[in-house]
Amino acid sequence: MCIALLKIDMTADRTAVSDEQFAMKSLSDCRLYTFVDTAWLRGRTPEVVARQLCDGGSDLIQFRAKQSTPDEIRAMAEKILPVTRRAGVGLVINDFLEVARVTGAEFCHLGQEDFFDAGHVAVSELRTTDSELRIGLSSHAPAQAERAVAAGADYLAIGPVYATGTKPSARPVTLEYVRWAAGHVNIPWFAIGGITLENLGDVLAAGARRVCVVSAILNAPDAAKACAQFRRRLE
Repeated sequence: MCIALLKIDMTADRTAVSDEQFAMKSLSDCRLYTFVDTAWLRGRTPEVVARQLCDGGSDLIQFRAKQSTPDEIRAMAEKILPVTRRAGVGLVINDFLEVARVTGAEFCHLGQEDFFDAGHVAVSELRTTDSELRIGLSSHAPAQAERAVAAGADYLAIGPVYATGTKPSARPVTLEYVRWAAGHVNIPWFAIGGITLENLGDVLAAGARRVCVVSAILNAPDAAKACAQFRRRLE
């Protein structure tokens, strides 16, 4: 999904979410990055899953809805944002920059194809003068990570570390890339892709201090409990 192709009703009022008492952790202090992914809801609403993730100790939550339109994503994000704001958790909108802008989400996450392949060279190109929106970028190799850091990304996703059902066609980067990132990336970064409680120890031993977890939490019988288990291991 290229940024240039996004269409959304910009005439509507920006989501009314109070900033009162909202205090999100700094990115450097964030450890657990989780997802509300519409492909893994299993009958739950996005806002209910967001509450479970907040209760379990998430620091950041990405909202990802690959099969939805920008207007549908905005409508769902507007229900999630009050939940994350009350919990002091940053909300990340996947792919849809204009949705992040108009809802007032704290972050937007973009893939290599959505940023560099769309002709962008600096994250500052995507910021407006009245916006504090922060941008995270995916990376799958050292050269991509270096390019993303140079572009001014606020954080990086490093992966997929292992094969993952959320992106079955993606080739795993293995723990070697995690080790490289630990020694070379000087901005906050999160290991992502197929991370479970069983392999988390190996990921941390390779140098990761922050992780993204999708299916291992969303497929658990109790998402809040699974989230808390990851939280304890990370601490």
